[in-house]
Amino acid sequence: MSRIDHINNPDAPEPNSVVPSTVAFVTDDEGRVLLIQRSDNGDWALPGGGHDLGERIADTAVRETKEETGLDIEVTGVIGLYTDPGHLIEYSDGEVRQQFSISFRAKPVGGTLATSAESIQVAWLGADELDALPINPSMRLRIEHGFAKDAEPYIG
Repeated sequence: MSRIDHINNPDAPEPNSVVPSTVAFVTDDEGRVLLIQRSDNGDWALPGGGHDLGERIADTAVRETKEETGLDIEVTGVIGLYTDPGHLIEYSDGEVRQQFSISFRAKPVGGTLATSAESIQVAWLGADELDALPINPSMRLRIEHGFAKDAEPYIG
């Protein structure tokens, strides 16, 4: 399934769903962040995805990170809440989702880096390596907030 991110696009289709989702800002001992290159649009992103019924929201970040990267993580905090109605995600099946994402801070606790059906590349990258990568502006904001290590979560 393909995906198009619309950010403040007046020509974007109307949203027809909201799905709580998470991303995990996972850092290693060298301060690099774990990123995936998405298989659905080629952009680089934090690992994450939609919340499943019967699951705690932090467990969504743990599950999605394992599925997309092969790593086991431990959630250690909240970076922010991202609910900008100007960010719409259009899927090839007709779903147009309004953004609703919680960004968690996390650390790796096991596993081995691996790609998946959702990730064509998985890498540890330093902040200085990100400018040249295709990263959606909303995701770039989450990454910047993760590196900033603010005391209070972002709410926006």
